[in-house]
Amino acid sequence: MQRIGIIGAGAWGTALAVAARRAGRDVVIWAHEPDVAATINATRRNSTYLPDVHLDCCIRATTDLAAVTACDAVLLVTPAQHLRPTLKAVAPLWRPGVPAVLCCKGIEQGTDCMMTEVAEAELPGQPIAVLSGPTFAIEVARGLPTAVTLACSDKALGEALVQALGAQTFRPYLSSDLVGAEIGGAVKNVLAIACGIVEGRGYGDNARAALITRGLAEMTRLALAKGGRAETLMGLSGMGDLILTASSVQSRNYSLGLHLGQGRALADILAERKAVTEGVWSAGAVVDMASRLGIEMPISAAVDAVLNRGQPLDDAITDLLSRPFKLETR
Repeated sequence: MQRIGIIGAGAWGTALAVAARRAGRDVVIWAHEPDVAATINATRRNSTYLPDVHLDCCIRATTDLAAVTACDAVLLVTPAQHLRPTLKAVAPLWRPGVPAVLCCKGIEQGTDCMMTEVAEAELPGQPIAVLSGPTFAIEVARGLPTAVTLACSDKALGEALVQALGAQTFRPYLSSDLVGAEIGGAVKNVLAIACGIVEGRGYGDNARAALITRGLAEMTRLALAKGGRAETLMGLSGMGDLILTASSVQSRNYSLGLHLGQGRALADILAERKAVTEGVWSAGAVVDMASRLGIEMPISAAVDAVLNRGQPLDDAITDLLSRPFKLETR
């Protein structure tokens, strides 16, 4: 696996390109915007999404999907809601046996499909892996120590991907639980919005710790119902990713919740952003999935009610705080 293709030249895709190059791989990164690809090749920087990071000359940007699918493995780093149309476009070019590594975190609106389910539908029979965990793009790009989960049902393929992408400061831990890794990555974005709201409202660290802990219980229930394993949610792609995303303004989801808690309108916050805030789009799908499975997820439901169903923020908070007392482990 010497040649790594990356579809998606946002901050995370660019950071993964830097990490793969640091691991000694040749990298081709596909950009949706032609000016982003041109700028990367001309200046060795992604000035739109990750401007402060120099890109090695062995990282080549392109707008040609065929150049990416000619690689030995392809990392899919599009926004979650754009994954299906992207795969439809690239499917005719996909070579048999080339692994698709899903690096986007979310649940598809309308279908409530996980990203693996989308990939299985659009790339039938192709090997699939999931890369997830506590990662801020800028820290990965700068070579700061980072650990992630790489989930793959084929152990040999998973080990090959770990060797291809792993380096001293970018450390993939292998798992066979794709479902658990995916659910953790999707739900933590919704919970991070809730934690940002707590900060914006000035409710204190006790409340944020309670939300993180009870949110972890929510995501674990959902993962188990989908066939995942509880221990996965205690690892990097569950608890680790949640702690990171729900406690730092570097997180787009946490910072969005912070602004909501301070009284700003959702539309105004989103209008200022170039990058996608995945939790906004996944909240409704997470709650719909939980409802179909008979899973109670009150924090996620409150976030969805505020973002998508017009419930006033103070009413959603009152509803949460008025819930009956219950056993912690149920």
